[in-house]
Amino acid sequence: VQLQAFGGGLAQPGGSLRLSCAVSGMRLSGNGINWYRQAPGKEREFFGVITMESRTRYLDSVKGRFTFSRDDAKNTVYLQMNSLKPEDTGVYYCKVTYQLKDYWGQGTLVTVSS
Repeated sequence: VQLQAFGGGLAQPGGSLRLSCAVSGMRLSGNGINWYRQAPGKEREFFGVITMESRTRYLDSVKGRFTFSRDDAKNTVYLQMNSLKPEDTGVYYCKVTYQLKDYWGQGTLVTVSS
């Protein structure tokens, strides 16, 4: 099982980015994807999940600005990030728990700065 997160980059405050988490080695359908991020000098934090039924849950700090979606046919989950703030800067990771084991993507760097 491998996860690859990509789509990070530099955005201005108020701007948008779309991240993707591509899953291989397993079928995405029937599994949820958790998202984490790690700001510079801080611990990695969970900020949301999209379940196998496409229900979503978000940390308050991103609620209303971030949106998860999934395309099981492409084995890919997406994170649309709008109204970005400098405090959204960090490395973004996706994770799946499959057969009782956690698999992490390699992370993609998001920098929000003017």
